[in-house]
Amino acid sequence: MRKRLAERNSEISSFYVMELLRLAKQLEAQGKDVIHMEIGEPDFPTPPSIVDAGIKHLLTGEVKYTPAAGLPDLRKKIAAFYQQRYGVAVDKQRIFVTPGASGAFLLAFGVSLNPEEELLMTDPCYPCNSNFATLFGGKTKTIAVDANTRYQLTAKLIKEHWSPATKGALIASPSNPTGTLIGPDELKRSITTVNSLGGCFYSDEIYHGLVYDMNASTALSFSDDVFVINSFSKYFGMTGWRVGWLIVPDEFVEATEKLAQNIYISTSTQSQYAALAAFDENTLAVLENRRAEFAGRRDFLYESLLSLGFIIPIKPEGAFYIYANCEKFSNDSYQFALDFLEAEGVAITPGIDFGRHEARHMLRFAYTTSLAKMATAMQRLNRFINKG
Repeated sequence: MRKRLAERNSEISSFYVMELLRLAKQLEAQGKDVIHMEIGEPDFPTPPSIVDAGIKHLLTGEVKYTPAAGLPDLRKKIAAFYQQRYGVAVDKQRIFVTPGASGAFLLAFGVSLNPEEELLMTDPCYPCNSNFATLFGGKTKTIAVDANTRYQLTAKLIKEHWSPATKGALIASPSNPTGTLIGPDELKRSITTVNSLGGCFYSDEIYHGLVYDMNASTALSFSDDVFVINSFSKYFGMTGWRVGWLIVPDEFVEATEKLAQNIYISTSTQSQYAALAAFDENTLAVLENRRAEFAGRRDFLYESLLSLGFIIPIKPEGAFYIYANCEKFSNDSYQFALDFLEAEGVAITPGIDFGRHEARHMLRFAYTTSLAKMATAMQRLNRFINKG
């Protein structure tokens, strides 16, 4: 009999953290106090001005489809944001409002990646990005990176691993899970290298705004011939609203609009109207205060983990994660995470969710909870690693 399940499903990886989340919810249902440091979701509520804008539109009753590329006013505001924050001029026709960054990745790969073509990515990296490529029949070639390259691709690595099958390279800065940034000079060299090889350069910038010690550079500062993926989820605190954006090179505009029309018709209308308020001066002031609090959380967690004996080669400069080596305590980070959750009620993410390179020795801690809760979590972690 013909198999009814598409073969591509066997190539799409699972999230191990979802098993931990399931167990965490089970423990909470039993009355156990669980501290969540596993999920990449800010604990702050959506800023009130954004919520009010969404409600205001809902109350009009005119919640209709928007153009597939997004509300013209929102595309215009995104373009103005790039001019104001980065000094970069972006034609709003190149900007597409999408159902979260996930929708942006689907569009970017859908218009550029052919079956069997390769995409260069780091190991470790956010696994869904690889799965998006798989969905379109593409292949991913993950390149082991470490502190020597700030856990980022470099122009040298791109050249070394480029093959006739390679279509392009994807960078994420700040990255998930390491929180590191690619420097502006290396970013420029990497873009130039990919363009000279006739490939596509994809820049995942969804954690822009959440940077603490240095400025994050957008790929658009160095070339218009790039795909830039961003989102209202992380810095703007709009995870559940599911709205992001994609900026494409000129030659992809028509194809991207056609694909958007067919994949999802349009992004959630009320979410787009809500996002119009994300760039207001009062909203940005709230967000900057939250960024400062994230920086304080990062410093606390970084120093706490180091004092307990974890190895962290680079202090994260952005996002809200710390990727720590737990080899001193375990050679199986997944089992460590399971045992820690069951014994102490703290949920963290094992390295095997992000690749293969040193994955069994790595854990990701998300500082998306309060300092008070993190302090309790560190007390529990100290007790756990010293229990024997």
